[in-house]
Amino acid sequence: MSTARTYGDPCATARALDLLGERWALMIVRDLLFGPKRYSDLQSGLPNASPTVLSQRLRDLEEGGVIRRRRLGPPARAWVYELTEWGHDLEPILVHLGRWGRQSPLKETTTPLGTDSLMLAVKSHLEPARLGDLDATFLVDVGGDVFTLRVSGGELAIRRGEPDRQDAALRTDPAVLKALVIDGTPLDQAGEPLEITGDRAAFQRLLDALATD
Repeated sequence: MSTARTYGDPCATARALDLLGERWALMIVRDLLFGPKRYSDLQSGLPNASPTVLSQRLRDLEEGGVIRRRRLGPPARAWVYELTEWGHDLEPILVHLGRWGRQSPLKETTTPLGTDSLMLAVKSHLEPARLGDLDATFLVDVGGDVFTLRVSGGELAIRRGEPDRQDAALRTDPAVLKALVIDGTPLDQAGEPLEITGDRAAFQRLLDALATD
């Protein structure tokens, strides 16, 4: 990597931080966890990162094999960034980092959470043992940003995009989803906009498997 600083330490942890220790690097990984994004989408999700810094971090991560750049076929014909298979291995690390960060003594910012942060919060608040035998697929539409949540075998997988079929669909906005996922607000008290179609009981079981702070 030609521009990134290095610790010059052979320890595997230090080598990992050579790739991910620069400011905004892990935030980019977070925003790509659930699917590819265009550069403009990354800019929107990371508004405090300057274009210069964002472009440099993307180059560093691409050179390090964490992400790749790919051209979509028609009709989109756009370039997107996505995690490599090795980059996807960072998901459990980010999930545990989120759990650890919930105990931080630092004051919470008032900046609204983005949809990728909220999806990561679903993963980090999840208590898998509480899922029981739940086997269901959910569509979650957060202000037009659509995700598929698949629960099976006591595990939850999340990806950007619509499922082929779903047992239930939730349509809401980031503030209401935060209330449900992070604050533990009951469905009937979460406010608007909130629309659930399909198997409401199955979706409630997913919410019941989330730990509240």
